Amino acid sequence: MVIKETIRMSIYDNTERMLHIYVPDHLEKEQRCGVLYMFDGHNLFYDEDATYGKSWGLREYLDRTGLPLIVVGLECNHEGNMRLCEFSPYDFQDRHWGTVKASGKQLIRWMIEELKPQIDAFFPTLPDREHTALGGSSMGGLMALYGTACASKTFSRGACLSPFHSHIMGPLIRDLKRKIEPDTRFYLSWGGNECFSKKALATYTEANLKIARTLMPQAEVYLHLYPNQDHSEASWEKETPIWMKELGLIKKENF
Repeated sequence: MVIKETIRMSIYDNTERMLHIYVPDHLEKEQRCGVLYMFDGHNLFYDEDATYGKSWGLREYLDRTGLPLIVVGLECNHEGNMRLCEFSPYDFQDRHWGTVKASGKQLIRWMIEELKPQIDAFFPTLPDREHTALGGSSMGGLMALYGTACASKTFSRGACLSPFHSHIMGPLIRDLKRKIEPDTRFYLSWGGNECFSKKALATYTEANLKIARTLMPQAEVYLHLYPNQDHSEASWEKETPIWMKELGLIKKENF
């Protein structure tokens, strides 16, 4: 089942934000689950909630497979360029979106210090880092990448699909060189049809390869280029069984 609950965000003047929380329907008595925290929660479960009318279809997938997994999706701020501000750890300038004043670092801290304790208090979770993961796409993919690397004492897995990293590769690479806890895994993917030219695709590919090379001395990295996929929920939905398996989420032992 998917539960929709509002939560007050202290870092944003206690404004309310919607959580989209998937909990397996048929848990055994006293059974506890790993937790996957994801960004853009409105795009995860139902087409009618999704920004562009197509979700990741995660509810159907999890219902069908019976995975013992709780998914907590945080909805973004839909006003202006605030999604970019909240889902970026770094300030940057963009020709289309203008000035992006980042609060992504504060958001990750809020998730660790306020959101996660509330989820652990009200749901049957396994709260240790081994059973706590991050996931997202585009700006959410960036946040999953940054959060898993820089808060690996809390998150042991990162599903980073089509991560945004234009304008911010310098500070991102510096942060990815921080100490990462052992047994941390990253899934990093992108589609061949996400870019408007072969040159842009080559640039995006090289950036992802650089990210992977930076992480590999300390972490496991599962790297994928899908030639025929684009930058959309329909494409990311196809990847779900792959990253779930490679990150170790598909295990009856609650990953």
